[in-house]
Amino acid sequence: MRPIEGWRVLVPRGGKWGDDVAAILRGKGAVPVIAPLINFASTEHPERLGAALGELQSGAYDWLVVTSATTVDVLVSQGVQVPGATRVAAVGETTAAALGLAGYRVDFVPQGDNSARGLVKEWPTSDIRGRVLIPQSDIAEPTLVAGLEQLGFAVEFISAYRTVGVPVDDAVRAEVADGAIRAVLVTSGSVARQVAAQLDPPHSTVIACIGPRTAFDARAAGLTVYAIAETRSAESLVDALVEYAGSLA
Repeated sequence: MRPIEGWRVLVPRGGKWGDDVAAILRGKGAVPVIAPLINFASTEHPERLGAALGELQSGAYDWLVVTSATTVDVLVSQGVQVPGATRVAAVGETTAAALGLAGYRVDFVPQGDNSARGLVKEWPTSDIRGRVLIPQSDIAEPTLVAGLEQLGFAVEFISAYRTVGVPVDDAVRAEVADGAIRAVLVTSGSVARQVAAQLDPPHSTVIACIGPRTAFDARAAGLTVYAIAETRSAESLVDALVEYAGSLA
């Protein structure tokens, strides 16, 4: 008997990521319920974004730091070409893979902690110089900007897109409230806040988070966290859920 056999598990993102996670869950015997809780919209200041990306392409920045696949989508949609002299850092392996698939090279990825803190902590001390551009969500926490500034970089943050909540279907909300959905996957602080705002998970609902930072945000939103993935990957997130479920047997 597999630990999550028959469990209904809420997957909070759609698209390829949601489909991939759903396939992994089915392989473990679970029943995925895809219900996107967040979506992404264009920045409210496209002129500022355009100006910053124009400077990037002119070679004004020594580093471009990319923190999500959504930022990669923005770069592609804007037709951005990164100059050869500008190096690219990705906050984690998933983002690095998205950059590679889009045709961008990646010069630095933290090996231990795939997070903003990990990127700052592992940054090569021999490469602390010049200007850094960080295109992120409008609600991104200042951790990365502050950390790189403390290292000695001249950092510019630019809003590349907006993160917005997506109303949950009433049927899904009811399934969560009555415990029919046994687990909820939480992939970011934004998702955690939407779970807390829109859903009413019973204490028995297993909240599984995609890393320590997301777990911190989930607890700050009032959620009880039962499982934390070791790495920021879909496979690790599902593995953490399976491991926790197995401990209940």
